[in-house]
Amino acid sequence: MAKKNKTKEADKLHTEHGIFSNIKFVLGRIKRYRPVLFPIMLICVVAGSVMSYLWSFFGKFVIDIIETQALTPEKDIQPLINLLVWVGIILLTLGSLNSLGANRFGYIAIDIRMRVITERIRKTLKMDYQSLEKPEMLDMLQKAENSCNDNNNGFEGMIHNIRNLLTSLLTIAVAVTGVAVLDLRLVVALTVICILQFLFFNHIIKRDKKEVWDVLAPSWRKIDYMEQTTQNFDYAKDIRLFEMKGWLSGKQYSILRDKENKVMHSKNLWICNNIFNGTLSIISNGLIYAALIYSVLKSDMSIGNFTLFMGLATAFSSNLTFLLNKIGNMKKCSMQIDDLRTFLDYDEGERNDYIPLPNTDKYIFEFKNVSFKYDGAEDYALKNLNLTLEAGKRLAVVGLNGAGKTTFIKLLLRLYDVTDGEILMNGVNVKLYNKTEYYTLFAPVFQNVEVFAFPMSENISMKSPEKTDAGLSESCARKAGLSEKLDSLTDGISTELLKVLHDDGVDLSGGEKQKLALARALYKNAPVIVLDEPTAALDPLAEYNLYKSFDEIISDKSAVYISHRLSSTRFCDRIAMFKSGEMVEYGTHDELLSKGGDYAEMFEIQAQYYKDKEEVST
Repeated sequence: MAKKNKTKEADKLHTEHGIFSNIKFVLGRIKRYRPVLFPIMLICVVAGSVMSYLWSFFGKFVIDIIETQALTPEKDIQPLINLLVWVGIILLTLGSLNSLGANRFGYIAIDIRMRVITERIRKTLKMDYQSLEKPEMLDMLQKAENSCNDNNNGFEGMIHNIRNLLTSLLTIAVAVTGVAVLDLRLVVALTVICILQFLFFNHIIKRDKKEVWDVLAPSWRKIDYMEQTTQNFDYAKDIRLFEMKGWLSGKQYSILRDKENKVMHSKNLWICNNIFNGTLSIISNGLIYAALIYSVLKSDMSIGNFTLFMGLATAFSSNLTFLLNKIGNMKKCSMQIDDLRTFLDYDEGERNDYIPLPNTDKYIFEFKNVSFKYDGAEDYALKNLNLTLEAGKRLAVVGLNGAGKTTFIKLLLRLYDVTDGEILMNGVNVKLYNKTEYYTLFAPVFQNVEVFAFPMSENISMKSPEKTDAGLSESCARKAGLSEKLDSLTDGISTELLKVLHDDGVDLSGGEKQKLALARALYKNAPVIVLDEPTAALDPLAEYNLYKSFDEIISDKSAVYISHRLSSTRFCDRIAMFKSGEMVEYGTHDELLSKGGDYAEMFEIQAQYYKDKEEVST
């Protein structure tokens, strides 16, 4: 049964749609985003096709005029001049249309690809937090990213291949008529050679995709991580002080060597393809010359016709080869688009029959026999938890690192769903509510505070500029303890943060970042506040004072305080003591102290840090 489920999951992570379905997908995106590309493509196809065999007809007419004039005493060159003028006008017109159309075509194709990238990013942002931790999901995301990463592969590659395919088809339709007049057997022979080239080309494409690009997905992720780590300012101090440069360079070199070996394998595959194609091209040209020489000897073919048929036969052979190769390229792009569409269509099993959130100010959360195991882990991170968070109450969740506190928060916030048991909100399983709506109930403050390269006001509102109330942002910042910082900034609440996008951006200290996160929670004004060790950068006494001040600010809201220090516990209504993934004690501060258990022992060890200097001195 487990094997069957794994197969089902693997099928969800890769779906083959087929080349025609993927062409339809690409054309659909063109129609949705930039339908003007269709007439531009038509101009490029016609102009490009005509230009590919125009010189053959031009050469024939020039030679015919020269031969005719050589036999007449007048030597009138006017017909030749007229021909040159008309051909020049046609070539200039077609060349201009082709050049302008191709440039415009390229810009619009890139724009469409950018919009598809936006689709991919939007999908990533909507995915479950839990899904983004799975390696197989990260590989699928990486392959989807690769499928729209450049101009020649994946999505945009398919757009260019469609245009090239249509151009070749039109050219072949004209050229094959002339070659068939010369010798139908030549058409058959050239077609067979081109098909052989295509079959080998297609074989190489499949091997290249399977043996190189699919297995490179983890390497791309590792390379991205190493580049971000070595260039991220947050890591800079550790890298220098611990002399990690050599180690990190060696690690990056190892990853790049692994990528290089796979890329070299790809290069070797294509060298084999070039040798095979080159050999068959020599045979193809030999057959063309043999047929033309035979016609000259047998049918007294004129030099002009020799030139024309040579051009048409070469155009037929080269465009048929090009056509079949483009079909191969289209299959390659199609397989890459499979990766993109698999990601875009990935269904995480979301329900469509959600019930609305209850219209109330009181939310009660109940954990009933809840257990949770991380994907791939052997042991449970949380075991058989029974706990209730009453509306308007304060709950402190305490314990040493690794006790299961953060896992509890992730389950409460529905960043993860339980493995066993259930979480109820007002008596209803939280899985029956839409996650996006459910998230509105919480204002979380995490230990690791991420600052965005936006103005401070938007970093607090976590909304776009037009939806941000700057006055409210400033009020929340001051309540969270950022008054001194705000008064020191020339632009106040409008100050740009970080120097990533703005040279005059301001960096915040660790403590200031955590106060910024508290301001975010105040701005959101959700009914439930969750603080997951956000004050770890502060000393215990400062943490206690900040918690107490924050507790007064949030008034009658429900609050969960997570900490391995016990500064937040004394003013909380209930305290849950976690140890090794289990809740081992539950009660008020006084009740747990009187029990003399794990909580009492931990509090006594830490108690000295929660006293003022005056208390200590006495």
